[in-house]
Amino acid sequence: MMRHTTYWAASLILFFHHLVLWYHILSTPISSFSLPVTLPSTQPSMRLCHQTTSYHRYNYYQNDADNIKLSRIRVSMAGDNHEEETSPRDNGDLPPLFFEAKDASARSIISDVPESLLRSIERVRERYLSTDNVSSNENLLKQIVELTNSKKQTDITEQFSGVDEESISFQRMERVPGCVATVHVKTTLVPQSTTSTDNNDPNEYRVVLQGTSDALLSGGLVEILSQILAGTDDIENENGCAVTASDVLKLKPETLTTALGLQNVLSRGRNDGMASMVRVVQSQIQSLIDEANEESTEKTVEPTSVQTSKSNGSKEHQPTVAMLLSGGVDSSVAMHLLLRQNFNVTAFYLRIWLEDELAHLGECPWEDDLQVCQSVCEHAGNVTLETVSLGKEYRERVVQYTIDEAQKGRTPNPDIMCNSRIKFGCFLEYIEKSGLDFDYVALDDDDDDATSPRKRLFRAPDPVKDQSYFLCALTQKQLSKVIFPIGMYQKAEVRELANEFQLPNRNRPDSQGLCFLGKVKFDEFLASYLGNRPGDVVDAMTGDILGHHNGLWYHTVGQRKGIGKVMFPMATAHGPWYVVAKNQERDTVYVSNRYDEEDFARARSEFELEDIKWISGEPPTETRDADSKAGWNEVRFDLKIRHGPKIVQGNLMLNGDGSTGNVCLDNKDGGLAPGQYVVFYRIGTLECLGAGVISEK
Repeated sequence: MMRHTTYWAASLILFFHHLVLWYHILSTPISSFSLPVTLPSTQPSMRLCHQTTSYHRYNYYQNDADNIKLSRIRVSMAGDNHEEETSPRDNGDLPPLFFEAKDASARSIISDVPESLLRSIERVRERYLSTDNVSSNENLLKQIVELTNSKKQTDITEQFSGVDEESISFQRMERVPGCVATVHVKTTLVPQSTTSTDNNDPNEYRVVLQGTSDALLSGGLVEILSQILAGTDDIENENGCAVTASDVLKLKPETLTTALGLQNVLSRGRNDGMASMVRVVQSQIQSLIDEANEESTEKTVEPTSVQTSKSNGSKEHQPTVAMLLSGGVDSSVAMHLLLRQNFNVTAFYLRIWLEDELAHLGECPWEDDLQVCQSVCEHAGNVTLETVSLGKEYRERVVQYTIDEAQKGRTPNPDIMCNSRIKFGCFLEYIEKSGLDFDYVALDDDDDDATSPRKRLFRAPDPVKDQSYFLCALTQKQLSKVIFPIGMYQKAEVRELANEFQLPNRNRPDSQGLCFLGKVKFDEFLASYLGNRPGDVVDAMTGDILGHHNGLWYHTVGQRKGIGKVMFPMATAHGPWYVVAKNQERDTVYVSNRYDEEDFARARSEFELEDIKWISGEPPTETRDADSKAGWNEVRFDLKIRHGPKIVQGNLMLNGDGSTGNVCLDNKDGGLAPGQYVVFYRIGTLECLGAGVISEK
């Protein structure tokens, strides 16, 4: 009886609950309803940008004009909601990811865009941004990328063959600031008629834009802008859109992506970059018109450039420094310290993210980093910030090295190569070739160097943040103009300075992992290039097959974590298991559960080095022995086997010409992997002397 009474009581409560719920639903206006992503069939469906850390939901409500209006709310994994009001749309053929400029209410949003530009924008959309078979924003972006190689940019000699060349005014290529990629543009003004023109009247000129970019997507956007400014091919047609310089000067830069319908498709950095392109074009147009008005004989105006040359007339020279800015706290503090020491600082951001190759593995991290750099420079008093794209060089000099070493079954160290070949290699080459005259180049690395003619490298006082392991392959030439502003600071002190300077990124966490991967895992990176090549996991002591791996490059000597995933369950019960060796010819990974026993004592304490190099350019004097047959002494060093605070001791005996040698450690190491760097320090000091690579021998 009690059970039935409880059942009916619960049912009655549930009934009243539903009754109250329906009352609220029926009494709530339609504007409060929240719909799922799929909208009713009478309304156009929304296409969602692919997001790895957030999703979108859509609400709709009736506005005063009885037009459906959409409001997009981004809901991130952190729980923060940001409402982004999207543009009204009609029921035309274009999908809702476009802004339909024909609709009256929509046109009001971009009412400041000149009519000729609106018609040209519509023409470009229909011709180059076709929405046929476009199922996502990703496919639309691919269409833009394809424009990079289309070579449709206006050929001046063909389109204006009847115009006197003397009447054509043009700029040289100029760098577009504020772009996430390296973009250069050149504006040319061409008279609309062959008769005499009023040099001061922008309506008399048409605009031709040419440009280059090191990123495919930005290159496509340059092409789109070029086609918009070119207008229609047949300017005499009544429906034509002859865009004049006057029209371009009237354009508000931030409205262009909105008019194109790309504002919600492009990232914030790309939107800002497109607006920056327009501003540079407008600046070039105005310069050319002003020059023509002054009846100057010079047709070309020099582009603005970073002023880094030494002041001839000043009584006291302000030393100039090129500061590598990463967006992290360390480099930001370093820049502020240089400014307070009266350095004339120009900041540079190196973009090495492999945009085309790795875009499918995760969100592009460098756009966020660049925005942080821009904020830091503005906070510091609008310090000039330049973006240098070294993606191609990084691919050739660092990524290829990483892939080759991994494919051989060795353990690569891309960060050492990044320092010696990119930061201290390509970037210094860029500075020299560009003609920029800097007294110094500054980095955020936590190391200190002496002021003697021969440059010496020392460990930082903070053993955790010390970067000398990654700088071990540098040469005297590379170190000759480099300074490390935070070399003598502990990490805690750097954080205190960031708070003291009130840096906008003072609470940003330290970066982890490889400098070019961002949030991408190293195994995912290797898989995208090397795929899988299965082989056996073998017990090094018994020869028994204990499992099957997916590729030698996913494992390294000394590895314990993760090896159990590729072993048979019965075998893992007898662990812990360690990777003790790899055989590339047989595609075999050897493991052992006796790694800490005497069986592997010698393999963990003795090894041969190859490719030994010294920062001074030659081996330390104490290594030489003119009286011995070999010509070398066995010398004791402090050593780092890997990046981190741990220092070990051992003896080095060089062989032959000194490029190879044998090392005997005082104690066993956790894992000596071929390809791994070993760095030498003068015993009992902080001085970094050089390094070598562990050989398979």
